[in-house]
Amino acid sequence: QVQLVESGGGLVQPGGSLRLSCAASGIISRIYNMGWYRQAPGKQRELVAAITSSSSTSYASSVKGRFTISRDGAKNTVYLQMNSLKPEDTAVYYCNFRALSPLGDYWGQGTQVTVSS
Repeated sequence: QVQLVESGGGLVQPGGSLRLSCAASGIISRIYNMGWYRQAPGKQRELVAAITSSSSTSYASSVKGRFTISRDGAKNTVYLQMNSLKPEDTAVYYCNFRALSPLGDYWGQGTQVTVSS
C-alpha cells in the first residue's frame, strides 16, 4: 500500500523560510506528476506548485518567485522550498502524487504551516 509522508511544517515569522518534504512509502513507480496543494480555513484547496517527471514546473501566481518545487525521482520524494513567507501562506499543505504503477492519485496527511509574528 502506498502512503505519502510529509514533514517540515511549523511556525515561522513573516519573511522566514520553511522546507517541506514528502516521501512515498511502499512500491510505486512511473510517477508522472508531483504537487503541493494548500487549504486555509474556510477556503478551498488550491494548487501551489507542481512538477512533472521531466521536471517541468508550474506555480500559483501568489507564490511564484518565492516557492521552489523540486523532486528526487530515485527517492520518490518531492520538496517545497518556501521563502519570504507571508501570513497569507498560512494553511495546511498537502502533497499529491499521480502515478501509473499502481495507478492512482495519492495524498499526504497534511502538514500545518503557520506564518505569524
